[in-house]
Amino acid sequence: MASHSTVPTALWKSLFLQHASKQEDPYMAVATVERDSQNGSSIPRVRYCGFRGFFGELKLHPSAEKQLRDENELNPLEFESDMLAFTTDTRMQKIEQFNEFDGAIEVVFWVKEVMTQWRLRGTAFVIGDDAKKSVEQTARAEIIKGLRKRPSQASTVSEWTWEKEITAYFANHSPVMRGSFKNPAPGRPLSEEPTDPNLKLGQKVTDLHDATARENFRVVVIRVHEVDRLDLTRPERASRWRTTLTDASDGVGQWEEVELWP
Repeated sequence: MASHSTVPTALWKSLFLQHASKQEDPYMAVATVERDSQNGSSIPRVRYCGFRGFFGELKLHPSAEKQLRDENELNPLEFESDMLAFTTDTRMQKIEQFNEFDGAIEVVFWVKEVMTQWRLRGTAFVIGDDAKKSVEQTARAEIIKGLRKRPSQASTVSEWTWEKEITAYFANHSPVMRGSFKNPAPGRPLSEEPTDPNLKLGQKVTDLHDATARENFRVVVIRVHEVDRLDLTRPERASRWRTTLTDASDGVGQWEEVELWP
């Protein structure tokens, strides 16, 4: 497991975390692009997803941490990053949209408590599939480029695994939420009864390696390259900044910030 220690800490991260911490349960609007099957045109698609923190820095619920520890599935706190994470069902349309448009994604947070809008644009990488598959290997290799080893931690890289990290995201969901990954295929007509008897509504999953749920469970990691922050705390004099990662070959670059007209 290798990481790029030269990845710079994002200029915007500290303030963003301050703002996000003011929200009881942070959600973000997630925008993707879909290809119209009829005429080939591009269609915007937006939905809300729960923000799961920065990849490598997952804050575990006490019950999830206990279960992971009891089952020897707890990763050491080895890495940090500026990459946002959320979870999804692989059967959702957003997965196909990522594949079609090279992972293009933009997310938006409105933090009313500080009257600030955050728009973060980047590339989404999806993990949680079989480690032997090339698409999974490619996604992991790209995410590695955005990881930093925590300087204050003793080296435990040999103990850190992708599988444990993905399992931790699954464990951090409630049993009912884990059970949603055993629902019938999302978006299909209600008249289409699933042929798999394992698929039905309202299930609770306590097994962290439930085969059906884990087959559908994925973690999406966003490598951010542009942030737009709009501060409306003073309506008569709104402020706006754009922070961009420049020369980001191999995930390494420099953050540059410029103030904009709101």
